[in-house]
Amino acid sequence: MPAAKLVESHDPNKKAASGLAPKWRALFEETRKTFLEDTASIAISHRAVRLRALQRMADKAEGQGNMVLASSLLKQAAEEVGGSYTNRRELTGKDGKDLPVPVSPVTIFQLPDNGRG
Repeated sequence: MPAAKLVESHDPNKKAASGLAPKWRALFEETRKTFLEDTASIAISHRAVRLRALQRMADKAEGQGNMVLASSLLKQAAEEVGGSYTNRRELTGKDGKDLPVPVSPVTIFQLPDNGRG
């Protein structure tokens, strides 16, 4: 059996595991839950830790006169604070109202008459 099929046969969310015993389903769900919650114990998964590290790197780069690197690190920190590194998307505007619809500029072209008019 190919490795992919073997893995799918133990994932209760896959069709290949439709006959998986309840004890294995429970083990799968508990293991997945533990794995997902474990990210909380990984320091770099926290924004504050990443920002402190970026601060230290930017200070060092600036102190060494490496303004290109310092600028790059400042940009990365701004993106971090601005939510660029998250998959969260705003689906509503302020106070739950609809988001404003972007207005595209419209250019109207008038074809020359060329005397055919």
